[in-house]
Amino acid sequence: MKYDAILVRFGELFLKGKNRRQFIDRLFQTVRTKLTGFKGMELQLKYDHILILLHGVDEQAVLKQLDFVFGIHSYALGKICESTMESICEAALPVAIEACADGKAIKFETRRGWKEFPHGSIQVSQQVAEYVGGHAPEGSILFNVAKPDLAIRILIKPKNTLVVSREVPASGGLPIGLNGRSLLMLSGGLDSPVAGYLMMKRGLQVEGLHFESPPYTTAKARQKVYDLAEKMAHFLPRGKFRLHLVPFTKLQKEIFAHVPDSYGMTIMRRMMYRVSAGVAERNSIRLLSNGENLGQVASQTPDSMWAINAVTEMPIIRPVACMDKDEITNIAKKIDTFEISIRPHEDCCTVFVPKSPATAPKKGKCELFEKAFDWEPLVQECVENTEIIDIIAGEPIALDGDTTDEICSLL
Repeated sequence: MKYDAILVRFGELFLKGKNRRQFIDRLFQTVRTKLTGFKGMELQLKYDHILILLHGVDEQAVLKQLDFVFGIHSYALGKICESTMESICEAALPVAIEACADGKAIKFETRRGWKEFPHGSIQVSQQVAEYVGGHAPEGSILFNVAKPDLAIRILIKPKNTLVVSREVPASGGLPIGLNGRSLLMLSGGLDSPVAGYLMMKRGLQVEGLHFESPPYTTAKARQKVYDLAEKMAHFLPRGKFRLHLVPFTKLQKEIFAHVPDSYGMTIMRRMMYRVSAGVAERNSIRLLSNGENLGQVASQTPDSMWAINAVTEMPIIRPVACMDKDEITNIAKKIDTFEISIRPHEDCCTVFVPKSPATAPKKGKCELFEKAFDWEPLVQECVENTEIIDIIAGEPIALDGDTTDEICSLL
């Protein structure tokens, strides 16, 4: 069956009080931007929903784009008809047949936004049910008014009526852009893309920061990050993910040349936080975020986090800190980053992993070991030489692995 419209409902936006209109306007603009490629559609912004009139456009293609929009609580497919009893009954028939195709029991619920309609809500529902039961193929419709599997809603307005089928949960969250920006420490693993997704879900414009250590990390590791960034770009309103690439080799080599092996990872993470804070400040970004997960590795114990976090006063959000691996993996599969993240190409955090890293490092020892070399100009050099690349959704960047690996080995 071909549907005429999609009813897009808001969720959490109703809790925003005086700022509610600002959030709804941002959501509407995001939906319009995401659907720019579809010609002939009409978008109508209402008090508590957006109505998309398809005018022949494939509804499944539109729904796929709406899955990338945060701030939508749910959406439902519907048929548009004239606000007459005869038209409503005729529109409800194919909707009901399709709804019951997998054995679901239904009932009709009517809401009269147009109070001058000559029939009451209960009367409309009863007449539609009677018509559907009498005109549908025998055995194709199952009614259960007390405990239906699905309620088909009839929304009556002066100009037209919408008959809405099943409601589908959407991405939820808040429209991106009204909560500021966050710089995401993006590795090639499972956790950080999921963390970025969850930050975007809370309305943050996310930019990625990735540490490279050529020749110890290769073009294949950079390709992973490019591909992850492209997947994340789909969730941003304009489909563009900004990636900051930090040349980390020189500083990383100095760390492991002067710091005891057990503290190498801790000092490296402290330097990463300093560089990240520097890049964030340089770009007027007020938050850092990452994919740290409590207890997963030595640098993510409470003691390690305390010793590492001490180098910056910038707020750091860790969205997956209390998730288990199955939860993270499920989200990674949902946002299509899982298969990219499990590619066996190491980033700079894995190529220098010591055999016995400290799991309860002391802040004082970290400060003592850092006095062994002049790290401040190296941190500043990383910040100043950071490369910026914009990754566009639907336009993945493919690196020439052999050529780029050769270039990396010369850096």
